[in-house]
Amino acid sequence: MSAASAAGGKPCPICGKPMVEKYRPFCSARCADVDLNRWLTGAYAIPVTENDDEDGEEPSLAPKPPREG
Repeated sequence: MSAASAAGGKPCPICGKPMVEKYRPFCSARCADVDLNRWLTGAYAIPVTENDDEDGEEPSLAPKPPREG
């Protein structure tokens, strides 16, 4: 049984070779390092927009003016 079939047939996401359990999900330390470098240099990034706000309100750094009345 090969490493890829033992892991459900998942190949290394970097080079496509069979995965090795020691470096899971990669086939070697080199492919793991390539993936780490891609994360550290920003090649992998989650796209966001400037106006993404979780609560739906406009963010404000200024204090709110006092209420009159």
